Amino acid sequence: MSGAALSGEARGRLKTLLCELMLIPGLSGYEGRVRRHLAGRLQALGLATRTDRLGNLIATLDGTPGAPSVMLFTHMDQLGFIVRKIEPDGFLRFERLGGVPERALASQEVLICVGEGRDRPGVIANKSHHATTPEEKYRVVPYQDLYIDAGFASAGEAATAGVDVGSPVVYRPHWVELSPDRVAGTAIDDRAGCAVIVEAARQLMTTGTRPTLHFVFSVQEEFNLRGALTAAQVLQPDIAIQLDLLLATDTPDMGYRGDVRLGGGPAMSMYSFHGRGTLNGTIPHPALVALFDRSAKALDVPLQRSAHTGALTDSSYVQLVGQGVASIDLGFPMRYSHSSLEVCDLGDLERLTMLLVEGIGRIDAGFSLDRDDYE
Repeated sequence: MSGAALSGEARGRLKTLLCELMLIPGLSGYEGRVRRHLAGRLQALGLATRTDRLGNLIATLDGTPGAPSVMLFTHMDQLGFIVRKIEPDGFLRFERLGGVPERALASQEVLICVGEGRDRPGVIANKSHHATTPEEKYRVVPYQDLYIDAGFASAGEAATAGVDVGSPVVYRPHWVELSPDRVAGTAIDDRAGCAVIVEAARQLMTTGTRPTLHFVFSVQEEFNLRGALTAAQVLQPDIAIQLDLLLATDTPDMGYRGDVRLGGGPAMSMYSFHGRGTLNGTIPHPALVALFDRSAKALDVPLQRSAHTGALTDSSYVQLVGQGVASIDLGFPMRYSHSSLEVCDLGDLERLTMLLVEGIGRIDAGFSLDRDDYE
């Protein structure tokens, strides 16, 4: 089933909300604008929202008594930079916040976030080609040696504009339609997951059978996976379903890593392990693997599988809350992760929504989380 074969109101809503969210800056630790936009969307559906002290946005939809409770969550923050120093001549030095690839930084447009209507554009400087030595032409410049040019002539001018040490900076928010079903944009990781949860919530509100659901849009995922853990400690769910990108491996540089194809449908992570400093990851609970396998077959929706080292999600920590939370990572294939323009397929987002609604609707009072029923 190709991405072009699906269409309808759900896909239109997903695209509209995704594109809205990609234009809203929300650096990890500074997610307020994104949170308020999402809260407005949920409240328009009739869902009451609350925000915890760390900044997570939470909405609860009551369901069948006795059924395992479900936390359906994704992160709303994005990676970026923090102003580290303002030079006397007005140039800005910065720190990376999150897994920002240094080799993709020079000449990138950025936005310095000082307040709605007052944000300042800038560009990460790239040394003039005509002054570059042969040795420099093929060297990745460490971010500590880079700086942002925001048009300031002095440190005082930067201060007058509201820029200070600690000001958040993100890739310039924008998006572009590559084809009717393919979108490139900033922070598709994980504004696409946010759009899917809002659409899933819309549909789940009208289903006759469902468990109690906690919709959580978490903060500081890009800053060492912090927000969702706090939410889970309070909500104490029985099941955690996490949405995020899954690495598309259909480009020339990624084929050796797996068989996840953009436009090939939603994907289920069978194994994740960071392996670089943070020795953590997720192996999904077998009850949830079986649940979503059955749901995909019932819908005749393809469900791709992913297993990779080098990335991890909030579920790595959420699964360890209380007596243990049955957890799984579901997601959408995405190309070019953590770059200034990531790429996803709207058909994958639509099918992921369908899969969630079908699967969650099958969780009733008789749904077993006993591993011996599956292993």
